Amino acid sequence: MGVDMISVLRFRRGFRFQWEPAQQCHVLLYPEGMVKLNDSAGAILSEVDGQRSVADLISALEQKFPEAGGLKDDVCEFLDHAFSQHWLELS
Repeated sequence: MGVDMISVLRFRRGFRFQWEPAQQCHVLLYPEGMVKLNDSAGAILSEVDGQRSVADLISALEQKFPEAGGLKDDVCEFLDHAFSQHWLELS
């Protein structure tokens, strides 16, 4: 895994996370194109700020979505995928 619970992540230079009204979803924009994100990916990436650890992101998401139960495995799996796709880097 590229990230662990103490990792602090930020978006790579050239990547911008935003809500796209035309798509009615969050997207990740980069010079070569755009990644349309599902609701879960948008919720996770909305917590990435370059200052908080992965553990802090998970805690914030579990507070926002208490009905979802433990989110650690799913969040870590997604963040690892995003890191391997070079959307995120270590802060």
